[in-house]
Amino acid sequence: MTKLKLGPIPDDKPVNLTVELPTQLHRDLIAYGEILGQEAGQGPIEPKNLVVPMLERFIATDRGFAKARRAPRGTTKAPLGRGEA
Repeated sequence: MTKLKLGPIPDDKPVNLTVELPTQLHRDLIAYGEILGQEAGQGPIEPKNLVVPMLERFIATDRGFAKARRAPRGTTKAPLGRGEA
């Protein structure tokens, strides 16, 4: 059984979101939705239904974001780029 970062996607009311994705990312979302659906005993999950849980999970596990959020206003440094510590 594959261990994915996302669990079952709750049936929530739809939210309209318009984004442009690179083709490969869209393919990856489709594949992820197929695997997640199989793991949950459901059909494939559409990419649009993966975006919110993935972003929530990303933000919830981003230590830098959590640290910056806890810091008093006005004391945070400029955001760090990828690979910077």
